[in-house]
Amino acid sequence: MDDTELHRERILRHVSPIITGRFLGFQASYTREVRVGRPIALAVYVAAGIAQMIGALLRMKPSRRTLKELRKGPEFLVTPVRLRDDLGQTYEIEMHGQLPQSALHRGDLVQVRTQPQTDPTLPVRLVQVVNLTTMQPLTPRIPTQWSHMGPALLLQAAVGVAIAGGLLAALLG
Repeated sequence: MDDTELHRERILRHVSPIITGRFLGFQASYTREVRVGRPIALAVYVAAGIAQMIGALLRMKPSRRTLKELRKGPEFLVTPVRLRDDLGQTYEIEMHGQLPQSALHRGDLVQVRTQPQTDPTLPVRLVQVVNLTTMQPLTPRIPTQWSHMGPALLLQAAVGVAIAGGLLAALLG
């Protein structure tokens, strides 16, 4: 048994939805990918394909992303955060997205609202933090599946749905 095992700090993971304690710091960040569900990606892909076919007839060259690229989803930053409560217990939670660097300083008193993740082996996820030292509420921002698809593709999908609806109404009416 070496020295690091003798003085290793016990980290608590699964905790109540609200934790109040001192901010100890951020750990090393990494990225995690969010997958887009097949029904959503397929619906947007097909609807945008209709508008892109009309554009091809009019000699417009729209950029086309593959269904596999759409399903891959956005990557977001995951940063483990450590807090210590008044009893000296250390908690590790995950922050998805980013906060301004100057928002939290080591030793700040914070109140964190958390939410369990779908994978029970992962620490709880930070939803919102209030820096009680500065009374500043903070919410990390992460990319969504809609921002991943982009406004151009979503606009093409809306046009495709309108064209398909118009054609269907003309055929039935």
